[in-house]
Formats: sequence, C-alpha cells, structure tokens
Amino acid sequence: MIKKKILNPNRLRRIDAGFSFIPHRFLTDGFVASLSQKEILLYLFLVLVSDRHGLSFYSYDSICSLLELSADEYIEAREGLMEKELIAFDGTIFQVLDLPSQPIKSSTAKPALASGRQEHPSHIACLIRQSLQEAEYD
Repeated sequence: MIKKKILNPNRLRRIDAGFSFIPHRFLTDGFVASLSQKEILLYLFLVLVSDRHGLSFYSYDSICSLLELSADEYIEAREGLMEKELIAFDGTIFQVLDLPSQPIKSSTAKPALASGRQEHPSHIACLIRQSLQEAEYD
C-alpha cells in the first residue's frame, strides 16, 4: 500500500466561497465509464458552478461557449445526463442530483428526424423559453 503524504502543505485545498465535490463512487461505481466524453465535460462543469444544493443558472449560450460545444452536443449531453438521473433541468435551472444507487445505462438510440438531427421535447420547450426570455430583454 502506498503511504500518502502532503506534497505542498502551503497549497492545501479548502472550501471557501464556492462549493463543489464529486463523490468517490462516481469513479469506483462506474458512473464515469457510463458517460460519453461530452456528458463528463458537462457534468463536471455543472458540479463546479453549482451551489451547495447542486443548483446553477448558467445559460445555454454560456455553457456552449465556455465548453466549446455545439448546440447539438450540448443537448445530447444534457439529455444523456438527465436520462441517467445525474442532473435535473427545468429549462432555466440545473440541479446536480445525488448519485443513483448504480449507473443507469442509456436507452437505445433516439430516432433521428428527417434533417438528421435528434430532437427531444424538452429541447423544444427550452428553445421556446429562451426565445421568450430574450424577447423580454429586447
């Protein structure tokens, strides 16, 4: 067994203003292995920006810009995390959820539309909400 020691005692991590953590079982129970690369990226981002209740308010545009994701990649990752019960999303607010008892496998591939893009009803609702919010600010 490897004996652990503090390598740099002047730079010990501590929780200050923000709060984020990932339970060790996220790795050991196979959650990481059950996610796509984009789902991991979005999940880690949401963990980093969430408060102590797992809530965050980052917009679609900000997330796509910061993570360099296309709209389709973002939607696919978000829907995948929701399907795997790792996050909740109401169109405005994200909540990183407590891990389920075990990883949830993805369902079979979603049917593609004639344009080749995959859509989900929550995506359409999200776009409508965003459009209405943008109209309020204009």
